[in-house]
Amino acid sequence: MRVQLELYASLMKHLPPEAERHRVRAEVPAGTTAVQLLNRYRVPVEQAHLVLRNGVFLDPTQREQIALEEGDVIAVWPPVAGG
Repeated sequence: MRVQLELYASLMKHLPPEAERHRVRAEVPAGTTAVQLLNRYRVPVEQAHLVLRNGVFLDPTQREQIALEEGDVIAVWPPVAGG
């Protein structure tokens, strides 16, 4: 099944060369979780501070347990500091 991974800020360095801007489309097996998708692209899970599935926040437990579905978009941001 096809899903889309969007990485922002410092996490963009984990995108492959074929990525377009900040996103990559991926073919993954049924049952793949958000954490498994992040591992595939070597995104450090501890740096995945904000993870959204189709615009809805996934807490750390959900990231490991909920299987992705065809067409899902996983968007990930690192911890950000500023003022």
